[in-house]
Formats: sequence, structure tokens, C-alpha cells
Amino acid sequence: MKEISIFVAHERLFEVTDILHKYKVGGITFFDINGTGRTKHEPMPEEVRAYMTGRTIVPEFVRRTKVEVVVPDTLAKQIINDILNSLSPGSTSHGMIFVKDVSEAYEIGTQKSGEAILLPK
Repeated sequence: MKEISIFVAHERLFEVTDILHKYKVGGITFFDINGTGRTKHEPMPEEVRAYMTGRTIVPEFVRRTKVEVVVPDTLAKQIINDILNSLSPGSTSHGMIFVKDVSEAYEIGTQKSGEAILLPK
């Protein structure tokens, strides 16, 4: 099994989840996060308590969404390729994907283990 962590702009969340639903991925977790990476941050209008100040600032951190899923080894590469092909406009600022091996997994209620817990009920 593979754990896939996908970091994308908020606006791209539904595109990512559509791809995951296409492969019938059951458990999808996502988080709103702030962070900084390798890309240059673009200036934006300063906003204080919902009021525009008229000044421009360069934010230290940018908002992103982190999506986490655990999938069978057989689907991981296909899912990653679909995400890369549909979300990749050729720029480095559109996100990242990290893949980790998952050696064991257990479903607490049924006490099933392994890839069996990833199958739809």
C-alpha cells in the first residue's frame, strides 16, 4: 500500500478529489495548511480585518490544501499520473506529491488488515 500526500492550491481540491473518486478511493482526508516552498511569493493587496489598506505586501506563507489517501500499490502510479497530467501547467508553483510505503494497516471495528480495508464496502 502507498500513502499519497498531495499539496495543491485550494482551487484545485475538487479536481484532485474527482480523480480519486474515479479510482474509487474510499478514505480521503484534506487539511487547509500554510507554508512556504521554493517558489517566489507574489505581491498581494494587504487586508486588515476585512478592510483593504491600499498597500501591497508579499506574504511569507501561502495557503494550500493537503490531501492524504492510502491506496493499493496497483493504483498508486495510475492516480499519480492522472493528477500530474491534469494539474500540471508546466510551472513549479502548482503543488507537490509525496509517496510513502505503508507496511501495515488495520480497521479497528472489523479487525481486518492489509489492502482489504481499502476496498469499498
